[in-house]
Amino acid sequence: MTPAPHVVVVGAGLSGLAAAARLRGRGYEVTVVEATDAPGGLVRTETVDGHRFDTGATILTMPSLIVDPLVALGLDPAQALDRLALRPVDPGYVMNYADGTSLAVPHDPARIPEAVADAFGPAAARGTRELLDWLRQVYDAEFDVFIARNFDGVRDLTGARTRRAALRLASLHTLGGLTGAVARFVDDERVQRAFTFQALYAGVPPHRARAIYAIIADMDIGRGLSAPAGGMGRIGRVLADALAKAGVTFRYGTLARGLPLRSPHAVHGVDVDGETIPADAVIATAERDAVAALITGRPRRRLRPARRLRYSPSAVVAHGVVPVGTTEAWRSGHHTLDFGAAWTQTFAEITGRRGRPMSDGSFLVTRSAISDPETFVSDGLESISVLAPTPNLESAALDWDAVARPYVAEVLAELARRGYPGVERMRVLRVDHPRTWQRAGLPAGTPFSAAHTVGQTGPLRTPNTWPGIGNLFLAGSATVPGVGIPPVLVSGGLAADRVDALLRPTR
Repeated sequence: MTPAPHVVVVGAGLSGLAAAARLRGRGYEVTVVEATDAPGGLVRTETVDGHRFDTGATILTMPSLIVDPLVALGLDPAQALDRLALRPVDPGYVMNYADGTSLAVPHDPARIPEAVADAFGPAAARGTRELLDWLRQVYDAEFDVFIARNFDGVRDLTGARTRRAALRLASLHTLGGLTGAVARFVDDERVQRAFTFQALYAGVPPHRARAIYAIIADMDIGRGLSAPAGGMGRIGRVLADALAKAGVTFRYGTLARGLPLRSPHAVHGVDVDGETIPADAVIATAERDAVAALITGRPRRRLRPARRLRYSPSAVVAHGVVPVGTTEAWRSGHHTLDFGAAWTQTFAEITGRRGRPMSDGSFLVTRSAISDPETFVSDGLESISVLAPTPNLESAALDWDAVARPYVAEVLAELARRGYPGVERMRVLRVDHPRTWQRAGLPAGTPFSAAHTVGQTGPLRTPNTWPGIGNLFLAGSATVPGVGIPPVLVSGGLAADRVDALLRPTR
């Protein structure tokens, strides 16, 4: 019997794990090479000075996209959900506004209009009900055709399926601005913020984003948030454990040092310390230019992509602890958004070509102990994380090593003034900032990758095929479909489909 083709996946983040699961489920031999000692990539839970923190992504939506790779490995959906041990985050968000009002967004979308009515009145509730229905229609028209799909050329972009979906999106008024589209349903600016702030996940200011990005609000608010017991790091561990049991080889603590070419048009493996792991195909989950730097052989310079990318804003994230009971006076939940009075100005400051720190900031306060006190309360202290969006290093090359701690002190003092007493005395155990991300190899010092500008979204985003190298593919937030846990999981599946289309005839 002919041996199954061997695929090497570089990176054990969620995109790499999803790709490995799809390929292993189809019978390929798979090796995953990971530079660190654990799976999960930027979705992780770490211990800092004896206390647990979700130090990467904290917003989990659409857990079915995690279940699908596990099902591909032979688990049934109930087994997969049992291993993930997901808990509903309810409320999904607590949103506090500068005028003193507050909106707690229920996990169940059917209850959201009632919550809006309590906070902002019946007219806002009626508009919100219609808005939620519109968001679901946008998702239904957009996801399968424009997000969870590989595009191979003009025929795909102009085919009947694409045309029907595009006409449907046009009829839903998604080709104009996001803020204007939401304002068709609700004229209360506070409710508009609740359904447009998600554009920042894509690195685009809401007032400049296209209405197609409303799909993020449906994934986010329209479907509810979840949290795995033990922290977000559980996701990577569950996927990696299932992959290992299915026969996938993991090489932790192993840095990919090269992608040597066996011909001008194909790589023959992945160089690691002292050896080359042979491969019939490679999926790389690093940022685009980092992958280009790994390609070794005569055509390297000619193959390096030339288009300059524009990157999303970055963030300063402070992880610390407060005594249990401190948070009782806070209007807060697992995820708390505290909005400053400024809005358009804030986004201009953090996304502009000449950026600067927010003058009237909006912040994300994460209290994972709301959903999981067993993990995030220790020795009478509760773990708290505070995120402040900032410009990336290309926009504002600040000396964050020097200014991050003083800046965090200012943010905590501001939050105390806004109604979070005691947060200013939080014992800060760790601060991550743009220089932290830069040292981790992330371009422009941002963990949020390339922004979803018009020229960097959908089929115009960096493709998951490599020009001139037929067996090298990309997955992760830098490529299609984009940034966030749902898109990177989808990207892994799309890259696996590319490999399967290449290698299936040889099997």
